[in-house]
Amino acid sequence: MTAPLTAPPTLATEPHPHRWAAAVVMMVAALMDLLDTTIVNVAIPSIAQDLHASAGALQWTVSAYLLGFAAALIVSGHLGDRYGRRTLFLVGTAGFGLASLACGTAQTAGQLIAARAVQGVLAAVLVPQVIGSFPTLFQGRERGAAFGMYGAVAGFASAVGLLLGGVLTNADLFGWGWRSVFLVNVPVALITLVAGALLVPATRERSAGRPDALGSLVLAAGLVAIVLPLVQGRENGWPLWGWICLAAGVLTVTGLGVFQARRHTTATVPLLPARAFRLPAFSVGVLVQLLFSVAMQGFFLVFAVWLQSGQGYTPLQAGLLTVAFSAGGFLTAPAADALAVRHGRLVLAAGALLMAGGFGWVWAAVDRAATVHTGAWPLAPGLAVAGAGLGFLVVPLVNVVLSAVPADLAGGASGIFSTAQQFGGALGAAILGTVFFGHADQGLTEALGTAMPWVTGGFVVCAVLCTALPRTAISGS
Repeated sequence: MTAPLTAPPTLATEPHPHRWAAAVVMMVAALMDLLDTTIVNVAIPSIAQDLHASAGALQWTVSAYLLGFAAALIVSGHLGDRYGRRTLFLVGTAGFGLASLACGTAQTAGQLIAARAVQGVLAAVLVPQVIGSFPTLFQGRERGAAFGMYGAVAGFASAVGLLLGGVLTNADLFGWGWRSVFLVNVPVALITLVAGALLVPATRERSAGRPDALGSLVLAAGLVAIVLPLVQGRENGWPLWGWICLAAGVLTVTGLGVFQARRHTTATVPLLPARAFRLPAFSVGVLVQLLFSVAMQGFFLVFAVWLQSGQGYTPLQAGLLTVAFSAGGFLTAPAADALAVRHGRLVLAAGALLMAGGFGWVWAAVDRAATVHTGAWPLAPGLAVAGAGLGFLVVPLVNVVLSAVPADLAGGASGIFSTAQQFGGALGAAILGTVFFGHADQGLTEALGTAMPWVTGGFVVCAVLCTALPRTAISGS
């Protein structure tokens, strides 16, 4: 789920007459990104078989999209604020549709990975314009209702993405197989592009500073340099260049933050606002978001491969099983914000522990006998418990952290959170995928067993970190 960005309040203006129609159009477009975050997971084994993709290529199929999104998200939001959100929205929608077409027609794993990276960048161009437009289009209670509708759509997409990926892959419409999970975006993008041109008004922030395009390129290079050796290292015997590349990536991202902290010019908007990172609650919150995404995205990558390639599940059966996870989240998400206002960090810590326990349940339910198929019913309760934890951890996380962040930093802080979520997902596919595929020659069940401690351990660490967050959240009343 892509965390909603929170834009700073704008001056009251006359409401746009077609604001709700415009909001629906924009949310339908954003739904393409929300679905693509999860829809591809169930199709991964089919992609491997059809394109003869290596383990590293499968990891890149997930990571390339998330890396592209993470690298372009912050600067895209600033571009929309300064030059007009409607224009960026239409460019992002059209580009996302074309990139999806390229994904669906890819003939090699390399072509698919390149198209996925472009798709992620275009999604990052599209999504911030949706959230950034809401404070301009809506006022008062309507604004809260609009953001609430977006949150509901985000939750719906996370649930449906896994199932839809299985349905489309299994149905093999027109003989497309896994390609359908990408090609379904093409007509949606075309329809929303036309509707957006007719209904979405032009909005911008007159006081917005110049986006830091050079800083965005440096950030992108740093993020890629971190993930590249983690994905390719195992297949290449962990060469020296990989460790040098990893160190260079970490130093690049850190150096960018230090440089922007010491730079005194106000001509450009900083990508990594140092004032926010000086707040312990914000820094810890970003780390929680990062680790959560590492563990969850990594789990669903290796779990999908284990279910289909190791246990003989069809894509549809795998998709149906993982809906249990989303069902658990639906049960807790509606109450999460209200509980966080009263109990703050305790709710988040409990959510992280539920996720650790739920995924631990999944591993305990796996039948280790090589000749025995593990049925869905023993696995479903653990997934539901983990999903319930998701609702308590992720839904109120930004709200709890923003209670310690000045209002003028709220928009930038939320952008950093979404970047951490996407980059964490890319890291998760790289790290957990490497652990899993590194032991695949011992059997996929054994490989899953080596990956699961990383998953449960990641959520336990999240729970510990949550104790350093603020005691309460911001009240929505």
